[in-house]
Amino acid sequence: MSAGYHSAASSPSPANPEISVCIATYRRADRLELLLSDLAKQRLAPYEVIVVDNDAAGSAGPVVERLRRAGLPFRITYAMQPVKNISLTRNRTVELATCEWLAFVDDDERAPDQWLALLAAATAQHAADGVLGPVVPVVPDEAPDWIRRGRFYDFPRMQTGALVPPNRLRFGNLLLRAAPVKALETLFDPAYGLTGGEDGDMLARLALAGARIVWCDEACVLEPVEQSRLNLKWILRRALRGGQDFARHTLAGKYGPRTARRLRLFTRALLQLVAAALLTVLMLPLGRHRAAFWLAKASANIGKLSIFIGMHYREYA
Repeated sequence: MSAGYHSAASSPSPANPEISVCIATYRRADRLELLLSDLAKQRLAPYEVIVVDNDAAGSAGPVVERLRRAGLPFRITYAMQPVKNISLTRNRTVELATCEWLAFVDDDERAPDQWLALLAAATAQHAADGVLGPVVPVVPDEAPDWIRRGRFYDFPRMQTGALVPPNRLRFGNLLLRAAPVKALETLFDPAYGLTGGEDGDMLARLALAGARIVWCDEACVLEPVEQSRLNLKWILRRALRGGQDFARHTLAGKYGPRTARRLRLFTRALLQLVAAALLTVLMLPLGRHRAAFWLAKASANIGKLSIFIGMHYREYA
């Protein structure tokens, strides 16, 4: 375990813990305003909200200042991190946070009023160092029918209290004990700053250090799907990046023992790519959404294989 780590089993959560909500934002001022308004209505109010702006122009600043003047039931801290890098931006939110618990939510999400209370209750009930909850996509009515039928934006869900496996750890809706996070030698690795995958990398390292992260299926946040994502190109690119993340974390030993890892990963990805490509063709007569599903699987396996030649899709570049 990392130095300074304190297990939840030996330090039960208080009924109403002090929570720092950490938000990394980039040019989503309108979405950020809605999220901050949601946080002001929480049944369990955060002690503070940290907003770190990755836009060198400071586009989130006026929103934060306007809401601060209007009055908020929590302290709000705004800072800029001008170098374009999601890892450095997330690191800054953690550096500025002062509470025993850190909640992470994306700047384009909506938080129902019971969100923080449910996460906090789950840490106590399940003696957890962290709680992960669902991010529920909200697909607009005008989306094409094949997009709506394909459920391309859904994440897998689990039973409340279940230990989250390393390959499903991610950000977007998460509460973590601050001590083990701040005890990590490296928080969010800047090497992932333009590609993404920094969240899975950090959480897998945290879990390997002994942190217990469980699922709470009731603690949902909502994510309206942007118009720019309602197309096959975005779906395939996101699948490609997901495959690359999986391969990078696997090869780094985040998901299991190192024995014969490279050969096993390469062979499985190649076989799965061939199978997915075949199923794409076979499923096309049964509906575009079914063919697109398998085409995305093929793209994910191309992503895994591309890591062997040093390719990294820079989603945030």
